[in-house]
Amino acid sequence: MSAITDHPPPRAVAFRAPTARIALKPMSPSSGRVELDGAWWPRSRDLSDELPGLADVLDPLWGRITRIAVNPRYWPVIPHRLFVNGHVVKVGWFTLELDPHKILLLSGTSGRWDLLVIPPESTAASAVRLMAAASASTAPQSTATALMTAEQVGTPSTSHDADIGRPDRPAAGVRPHAPPPRP
Repeated sequence: MSAITDHPPPRAVAFRAPTARIALKPMSPSSGRVELDGAWWPRSRDLSDELPGLADVLDPLWGRITRIAVNPRYWPVIPHRLFVNGHVVKVGWFTLELDPHKILLLSGTSGRWDLLVIPPESTAASAVRLMAAASASTAPQSTATALMTAEQVGTPSTSHDADIGRPDRPAAGVRPHAPPPRP
């Protein structure tokens, strides 16, 4: 006896690799509240396109992202809700309370996370320096705006940041390339 089904045959679906460009501080249980937990370099200023990729990467690391807050200064359209990883993420904005160069992510299981937002139009070299500065675990804390200002004018935002942006020294948290060991 044969069965008739109305289901279409299975089809191949392309694998979607994570698209978020992020750098995160190493997690340490003894560290207190920090200004920045890392950096995010979106590809555009379209939050509807960019936030799902960011949440896709961070959900498994930090727990389910439930809320996201941004400052509207650099975001032309802010969606109220996004559907990410099978759940709804609420998106809000604050003009005075939130640094315009930062994004705030909230997780019910792991709390609050603050990321420096590197402008999409930044050069790769600038983004690398900013990501290294925001994710370095040993660097003194700088605000998102202080890091962006230092990058724009080419001057460091703290005394330890003096190596950032200097071509003769690596950015904080970035190891210089070493020659291979001799046999």
